[in-house]
Amino acid sequence: MSDRILLCRVDEIDDPGSKGFENIENRDPFFLVRRGGEIYGYRNFCPHYGAPLDWKPDAFLSYEKDQILCSMHGALFNIDDGKCTDGPCPGQRLEEVKTEISDGEIYLIA
Repeated sequence: MSDRILLCRVDEIDDPGSKGFENIENRDPFFLVRRGGEIYGYRNFCPHYGAPLDWKPDAFLSYEKDQILCSMHGALFNIDDGKCTDGPCPGQRLEEVKTEISDGEIYLIA
């Protein structure tokens, strides 16, 4: 069985919504997005700008909450696969972070 690190409960993230994490087991900062009962995890690092995506804690989504938004230059990324759909890095992707849901809790897969 893989090592798992408890992050939070699913119901602690709005649907749709996002939540950032830092200082977890010496890993780079990352975030989770909840949409339609699914959880998606990505490293908090823009592939174009090389900076964090959020402009304030837990703010990773566009105004419509239908895409991930880089606050530095407005690049938009699909929630389900992290692919850039608009902005200066089309086709590039956010780096996925592996997670698992069990009994309503979200775990980071180490």
